[in-house]
Amino acid sequence: MNPLKKSKASVGEIGEFPLIDRIRKILPVSGNRDLIVDIGDDTAVIRMDERRALLVTCDIQVEGRHFRFDQTTPYDLGRRAMAVNLSDIASMGGKPTYALVSLGLPASFPVADCDRLFEGMRDALLPYRAFIVGGNLARTRDCLIVDITMLGEADLSRVLTRGGARVGDRIYVTGTLGASGAGFQALKVFGKKVPRKYGDLVRRHVLPTPRVELGRRIARSGIPTAMIDLSDGVAGDLYHVCTRSKVGAEIHEALLPLPNHIGEIAERSGRSVLDLALHSGEDYELLFTAPPDVPARKLRSLPGASGVPITEIGRIVGRNDGYCLVDARGNRAALTPAGWDHFRAARDFRGGRRR
Repeated sequence: MNPLKKSKASVGEIGEFPLIDRIRKILPVSGNRDLIVDIGDDTAVIRMDERRALLVTCDIQVEGRHFRFDQTTPYDLGRRAMAVNLSDIASMGGKPTYALVSLGLPASFPVADCDRLFEGMRDALLPYRAFIVGGNLARTRDCLIVDITMLGEADLSRVLTRGGARVGDRIYVTGTLGASGAGFQALKVFGKKVPRKYGDLVRRHVLPTPRVELGRRIARSGIPTAMIDLSDGVAGDLYHVCTRSKVGAEIHEALLPLPNHIGEIAERSGRSVLDLALHSGEDYELLFTAPPDVPARKLRSLPGASGVPITEIGRIVGRNDGYCLVDARGNRAALTPAGWDHFRAARDFRGGRRR
């Protein structure tokens, strides 16, 4: 018997995450003891043996919604499409192993561009000795669709999920926040003539760097209680952690690590710096929680030779204490967990196909 009430709403009206909740309620509980983590985290986690876990994730990129060819190349798109899947594996502290690639291709799509697309995906996997091992091809009417399923492995005792955060934990992020969103806004404002000083912001949007090795180092350290990758914006993704962990959180505005020139882009685009940092998404950094008694030297040692900074941005509080932003004066305000939503977000490129 289906427990859901019939709905007359469209998926655009209810949004991505309520839709996921409805799907979850329709599907049966597996009852398989080897299924450690199912719907609702960055990857599914399946026990392989006493030591190893299989990680499984997938992500789709749709032309006109996630990318457009007047702002990227087929090669860069291949790397980006693979990077967003690699980031999910990184968030669980895993090592990527294999990928399956399904493409929806218009009949007019150039063969040379298809070659470059796969070269980009291949090169994104090479540093991790991971490989494309299959997939599927289908014809679409007028847009390219790239759908990737990624497999990975992790130490069963070190797999990190969204559900382990505890009251009193500190909240940390890698890298900076809002770079990808600022890069997207720079492309909107300047088109192909983006000033050189904003080049790094644009690169962070077009070619995000998945923190795979750093994710493994963080997991192996035994320090974190929970971890997630920042695909939907720190406000939205931290809220996922809080929901799964049944806790609240406070983010301190003054602690947010910001990229260079984000203020200039915010002013040009009519967006606030805070909005870009908290809500724009697609940074593909890692957010994790850790107990308050972890020595600072341990945290400083996590990046190793990567040089990627790790910054404390807040703390986990009781569920009844809410979800809030604390400004420089100590004032608390409710934090809206809004971020990228595939069905509600305004980032719809429309058109822009390179002929």
